[in-house]
Amino acid sequence: MTNLPLLEPFDDRPTLLIVDDDLTFCEVLSRAMSRRGFNVQCAHTVEQATSLAETCSPEYATIDLRLVGTSGLVLVERLRALDSGTRIVMLTGYASITTAVEAIKLGATHYLAKPVDADEIMSAFERTAGNAEVPISTHPLSVGRLEWEYIQRVLNENNGNISTTARILNMHRRTLQRKLTKSPR
Repeated sequence: MTNLPLLEPFDDRPTLLIVDDDLTFCEVLSRAMSRRGFNVQCAHTVEQATSLAETCSPEYATIDLRLVGTSGLVLVERLRALDSGTRIVMLTGYASITTAVEAIKLGATHYLAKPVDADEIMSAFERTAGNAEVPISTHPLSVGRLEWEYIQRVLNENNGNISTTARILNMHRRTLQRKLTKSPR
């Protein structure tokens, strides 16, 4: 485990915690957000992020949904428990309706599907209300996307337990694991 630098208490810039297990993504986003005026720290696990947040609660956070060993949803809940004012944006390359709803219920401010850039994240941090004018898609979800959404819902209902979910879906565990590693269509 690497020693992460602590945020400087005398620094008056807004604090941002970036949590992602992709080291390159963290480095690029950290530089971009520093240029936008943030005092940035990066963590790569829920444990690292929790430790940093307990030392100095961030004003803003971006959290990847899929982290090694656990879900970023766990961290959303922990950060909100530490400071209900933290503005959290959940990022994921595996977006689903189920995880978006859960992230918002747990206290995330916004949910964005990767790839995203720093400007999109800044806009998400600034949004304080919903948008009733958001366009409604004229195309129904594809069969592959519906399957992905259903699997995500059942997996969430079983607290991420793949074996139980596979049994309920009457699917071989390895087949389910393969489906979970693929991006939805």
